[in-house]
Amino acid sequence: MRIAVLTDPESAAGYRMAGLEAAVANDATEARGVLVGLIETGIYALIAVNGALISDPHQTVKKEMRRRDLPILLVIPSLPSAMAAQEEGAEEYMRRLIAETIGYEIKV
Repeated sequence: MRIAVLTDPESAAGYRMAGLEAAVANDATEARGVLVGLIETGIYALIAVNGALISDPHQTVKKEMRRRDLPILLVIPSLPSAMAAQEEGAEEYMRRLIAETIGYEIKV
């Protein structure tokens, strides 16, 4: 079983560099079609979906997921939406994220 990420074209390269399979869509309509295709292959245990494309993938593909345990669908917040939820700016958000991830504060 494999992991795939459904995201926008700008983010896909980063996921691929991390070793994940990245499927690309430009809008919600295209994303739904791509997501259905990924589900129907039957080879993915987890599909992470960019929340800017599909905010509720479970509802979007309810019919296709009927009688299936896999894949697990996971929403990944897009960077703009994650920053909008914070009161800090982009630089402060990235600084905090890096510090939490690696345990050190670095000057960005």
